[in-house]
Amino acid sequence: MSHPHPELGPPPELPAGGLRVVALGGLGEVGRNMTVFEYAGRLLVVDCGVLFPEDFQPGIDLILPDFEYIRDRLDLVDAIVLTHGHEDHIGAVPYLLREKADIPLIGSRLTLAMIEAKLQEHRIKPYTLEVKEGQREQLGPFDCEFVAVNHSIPDALAVAIRTGAGLTIHTGDFKMDQLPLDHRLTDLRAFARLADEGVDLLLSDSTNAEVAGFTTPERDIAPVLDRVFHEAQRRVIVACFASHVHRVQQILDTAQRHGRKVAFVGRSMVRNMGVARDLGYLRVPGGLLVDVKQLDDLPDDQIVLVCTGSQGEPMSALSRIANRDHFIRIGEGDTVILASSLIPGNENSVYRVINGLSRWGANVVHKGNALVHVSGHASAGELLYLYNVVRPSNVMPVHGEWRHMRANADLAVLTGVARDRTVLAEDGVVVDLVEGRARITGKVPCGYVYVDGSSVGDVTEASLKDRRILRDEGFISIVVVADSVTGKIAGGPEIHARGFAEDDSVFDELRTLIEQALDVAASEGIGDNHQLQQLVRRTAGKWVSDRYRRRPMIIPLVVEV
Repeated sequence: MSHPHPELGPPPELPAGGLRVVALGGLGEVGRNMTVFEYAGRLLVVDCGVLFPEDFQPGIDLILPDFEYIRDRLDLVDAIVLTHGHEDHIGAVPYLLREKADIPLIGSRLTLAMIEAKLQEHRIKPYTLEVKEGQREQLGPFDCEFVAVNHSIPDALAVAIRTGAGLTIHTGDFKMDQLPLDHRLTDLRAFARLADEGVDLLLSDSTNAEVAGFTTPERDIAPVLDRVFHEAQRRVIVACFASHVHRVQQILDTAQRHGRKVAFVGRSMVRNMGVARDLGYLRVPGGLLVDVKQLDDLPDDQIVLVCTGSQGEPMSALSRIANRDHFIRIGEGDTVILASSLIPGNENSVYRVINGLSRWGANVVHKGNALVHVSGHASAGELLYLYNVVRPSNVMPVHGEWRHMRANADLAVLTGVARDRTVLAEDGVVVDLVEGRARITGKVPCGYVYVDGSSVGDVTEASLKDRRILRDEGFISIVVVADSVTGKIAGGPEIHARGFAEDDSVFDELRTLIEQALDVAASEGIGDNHQLQQLVRRTAGKWVSDRYRRRPMIIPLVVEV
């Protein structure tokens, strides 16, 4: 389970006229955002995203929200509202629609175009409803109004949800850039109008709540990119999120000024930028884009590559380039720009890629040594501004690790929200808004669901523990042939190891110990196969621990003849 609340049991029946809020992801973590609203027996889902794995989750491709809470009630879901097109908000939609394909998807033009392109790869044709800021839609008992917010991707929306329990606002991801590249501001007038109506519950983005002041404007990056391009002697390779349209626009504009051609590398980058270009969100000067196959015909100082992999993902284009496992080969004097922030947990992977690129002679520019990225999330000053404009009765911080959510709650209290009306919850914790008061009332099962290749949900925590042991400690197999009548050893023990010791002679002492243990067992009349295997495992485990201070995976096999 993802919440340490042993004192909480299943929630009581929701009182008539109450609104129930259950986050199935996105609380206590940056990613996997999914919130379920329940009113009058119907459900509304806001966002359905993925979380990317960390080092202690070997072999995992993606982590999904746990759908178990709503799995047997999918017929009651009136819609899935998508606030914007980032993977941590839309990436799990295909997995939910596999279970019920006709749940309506509600979102802005770009958001729906991105999820439709993704769903096409999963052979799912969704039912969609395009909305824009200022629009109101009745989705079952949920009266939803959409509000423009500024983020690091165009067309992001907050959603105001009116029910008989009151007015709830979910900000989605937002910031308050006053000079946005697309001239689309966070609509504070709309928030103020909603405040005049009375906001009973505000769910607010927490990611940058610990950062003082205001988030740096996007346009401040342009001079830095210009300088990096000016100083670059050979190719420029830029890694960023495949959905970061604003950043790619800046790269295209800078490349145009410096007389360079641009090629997109990576399936998701090509797909998303194609969608953004077709819809007019990405402005591409004529003749600027070239196919990656044409790069050999261009001099190095006229090339810009835009690829995925800014988080060090093992199979991304940039990681493969760093590992020399890609048709693009890094050379001395190439410039690589990592135009994104570090998602918590990805630090080691990113630095591994930076070191790999540096080894081949690349000049690596990243947020640590140049202003090549600004956040898409509101800092503390902007959050204070939001609270003062909205004046919510209750606040529930969302989208962030525990430290972010707690800092966000503290900001709300500074603006006058009562401490006992700031609700700090985790995934699976049930929050009920009843008679204008938000309270934690219980918990529901809510764990991690792992995607491992084509397998979804089959990998358990126990499986991951085994993988970590295999990775960190190695593997020892022990085969013993025992006489089924006497119980004495008829062959072996044969000991094989991987990732533990190269020289089999190190196990000579262990073979003697196993033989002695089995002889004692035979003299005591122990002949059960399972008992003998456990005896072999214990003997080997104690020897390895005492001798090497290691805990490899030990697989004993006793064969009776």
